[in-house]
Amino acid sequence: MKLTKELSNGILIWVGISIYFLLMKALNLADVFYLRAFNILFIYYGANRTLQSNFKEGKTNFAFNASGALVTSLIGVFISIVGLIFYSYLQGGDNYIASLSASFLFGGDPTVMTYSISLLFEGIVSAVIVSFSLMLYWKSKYPSD
Repeated sequence: MKLTKELSNGILIWVGISIYFLLMKALNLADVFYLRAFNILFIYYGANRTLQSNFKEGKTNFAFNASGALVTSLIGVFISIVGLIFYSYLQGGDNYIASLSASFLFGGDPTVMTYSISLLFEGIVSAVIVSFSLMLYWKSKYPSD
């Protein structure tokens, strides 16, 4: 079974984000907020790979490519959030999230699901922003109407 390029690049996003965060944890840098923000680079990379592949295949329809980039980004975000939920429960559930939220922008005591849902919304927004910014970059490569 051959995976679609959106799914395979979405999985690549998840692998990159997972390795990045595990490496940050191993180096005791998991509480540095600015380093957490770099995960958007993995979303850019995966969505751009989808657009490059489409362009090489001669698929130059702007709307088709915009939806492909967005789907790739969203797949990476959703799989990453599911991975975070499983990892959080393996590390102690709400107690693990409490240690994370101390350096994050949460008030009170978030649960695993509250934390994950808020990160899901953040991820969806970043996926949309990444997709639109990549489409602005790639726009010059597509034929005009």
